[in-house]
Amino acid sequence: MPAIECLMLDGQPEPVSHYCHLTRAGNFVWVSGTVGVAADGSVPDDVVEQFEIAIASLDACLKSVGAGAEHVVKVTVYLTDVADRRKINPIRQRYFGTHRPASTLVEVSALVLPTLKVEIEAQAVLP
Repeated sequence: MPAIECLMLDGQPEPVSHYCHLTRAGNFVWVSGTVGVAADGSVPDDVVEQFEIAIASLDACLKSVGAGAEHVVKVTVYLTDVADRRKINPIRQRYFGTHRPASTLVEVSALVLPTLKVEIEAQAVLP
């Protein structure tokens, strides 16, 4: 069984509970949910701005272990308003390009902070 590494990254928001930014076991990677909290701790009102920040955080987590969008096998997106899917989908398409990981999108009543509108988590396989 491969060793399990729990990684905390500089430049990422401090976890609000008992978890790490990402976990790696062998060539498998799990990225904890990333949200739209800016580096200064602020949260934009706009779901698109929040998703841009969340995708950038997701990408930083992946890059920290030598992975990228093309290594993602599954994403889960949580929205407080499922109608916002059409607003965030162009960002998602730009990030993943022609790569299409398996995906789940769920509407939730709330996220960890009342101002958050979107969260994304991912699973990846390293080359």
